[in-house]
Amino acid sequence: MDDIVKQAMAKWPNVPHCYGWLALDARGNWRMRDERAQSQGLSGDRIANAALLAFIHRNYTHDDQGRWYFQNGPQRVYVNLEATPYIARTDPSAGFLLQTGQALGPLDAAWLTDDGRLLLRSGDMVALVDDRDTAQCLAKVRLNGAAASDDDILAWLGDPGFAGEMMFEHDGKSVALGRMARADIAGCFGFVAAPAGE
Repeated sequence: MDDIVKQAMAKWPNVPHCYGWLALDARGNWRMRDERAQSQGLSGDRIANAALLAFIHRNYTHDDQGRWYFQNGPQRVYVNLEATPYIARTDPSAGFLLQTGQALGPLDAAWLTDDGRLLLRSGDMVALVDDRDTAQCLAKVRLNGAAASDDDILAWLGDPGFAGEMMFEHDGKSVALGRMARADIAGCFGFVAAPAGE
């Protein structure tokens, strides 16, 4: 967290929190949601200013209740998460790069969601893979050690009793691939998708 942010928090400790104005979409874009966007359920305007994005990334964290926020000076700006607290993109040198610019790190687990998206965990970080990179990642899915076809993956997703071991290979390591309903992600990993005021 930036020193200037810590100083502002100490100087003004009782600034009310902000809810609903900032969102992270499923492609890792930060979105500003004004009153109109909030009232009409719109995603909001994409934030493109590089300095502001860097400031958000440096001051992005969560509270003990699993609500993610950006500490904007003395004010917590809680984030509505379309998918997960982190969104990953494939990167030739880093493997998986998060929207914050940080590398995801070695994988501990992977899941395919019921809508065909790849979900990854490394330590306490969970990230949904940007849908534009999903096809490239699905090429690394193995069924009983051999490349899994699209038909194999669809059959496995649709049948919990499907025979065979499904694995995801990344960076020379294989992790077992699990199934997860998209609606269960937040509960499973203990984060709040849409924080609300106290």
